[in-house]
Amino acid sequence: MIAHVLRIGGKIALWFVGLSVLWVVILRFVPVPFTFTMMGDLLSGHSITKQWKPLSEIDPNMARAAIAGEDARFCSHHGFDYKAIAGAAWRNAEGGRIRGGSTISQQTAKNVFLFQGGGYVRKAFEAWFTVLIETIWGKRRIMEMYLNVAETGIGTYGAEAGAMRYFNHSASHLTPTEAARIAAVLPLPKKREAVDPSGFVRRHGNRLAGYVGVVKRNGLDSCLR
Repeated sequence: MIAHVLRIGGKIALWFVGLSVLWVVILRFVPVPFTFTMMGDLLSGHSITKQWKPLSEIDPNMARAAIAGEDARFCSHHGFDYKAIAGAAWRNAEGGRIRGGSTISQQTAKNVFLFQGGGYVRKAFEAWFTVLIETIWGKRRIMEMYLNVAETGIGTYGAEAGAMRYFNHSASHLTPTEAARIAAVLPLPKKREAVDPSGFVRRHGNRLAGYVGVVKRNGLDSCLR
């Protein structure tokens, strides 16, 4: 009985590995048509606005703002920033504002292949897909995916749709301030607006706008050039 269960479990595991690798390989070359997060928006009665934009056509300020706000070591880690994870765990243990240590790679894995929430089970799948995309896609494709599927407002996905929503022009031309305001929305896109921001969004956006130049000067975006 136990051997039978183990054989079935082994077959399921092999099928999962094979299909997930194939899924990642396919998305190395084609845009993501839909995500579970988008499905959630539709089920909640929201419309979906998105427009795929190749990384080469997105203003570099957008990627730099994302790196500044979400993952300063994006170009130097292999999917997991253990320093950020340890720091987040320490701050959370101290009773401060709950923060995660997820990298852009991890967020991309979650946004493209998985769903929001789910606890440790989802985190385990997220780690698996993070390893796959780091191995098969590489940094440029990961950033391209991130800037096209990350939620930039309720029902709004990607830098292009976000730029059109907030600034009425394409993401091909973004000032550091515009890119920083979009990046400031990323952690809580359903609660923040990049246009005429106030409070935390304004302060955080202003800080990120200053860091965009630092990212460029220090080569923190070197893996994208």
